Amino acid sequence: MSEREATDDESTADPATPTVRRAEDIEYEPVDAAEGLSKAVLVGEDHGAENLAIRRFTLAPGAEVPKHRNEIEHEQYVLAGEYVVGIDSEASETPRVNGEAVDGEEHTVKGGDALHIPAGAVHWYRNERDLEGAFLCAVPTGDDAIELVEE
Repeated sequence: MSEREATDDESTADPATPTVRRAEDIEYEPVDAAEGLSKAVLVGEDHGAENLAIRRFTLAPGAEVPKHRNEIEHEQYVLAGEYVVGIDSEASETPRVNGEAVDGEEHTVKGGDALHIPAGAVHWYRNERDLEGAFLCAVPTGDDAIELVEE
């Protein structure tokens, strides 16, 4: 099986061609919505993925991401650190942890934990620790508009 390595100057890869992206070639950029939050698209449309994108976020010590909602659902997997995630749903379904409703609650998450954030659910993050937090986020490809929520 052949493999192709993507480069940063590629605009769109052939979806029928496997792609391997090396860690040293992945660029992180700050997220405008919050100081201390950075994002990298690990695999997405520009790399041949037609349906899903995988993004990696880092949350610096002391960083806070304000309340916001996204138009699309996203699933998250915590890689490292320990930080607070708040969830307050305005979606049709109330968020749940192990079957229990968690609407408007804050939860401390750590490496190995996983989350489902429904489309439209208001959520926020806060890293109260001295270590960076990191998580993967899987989303459908395409635009992902973020709407900040006034308190």
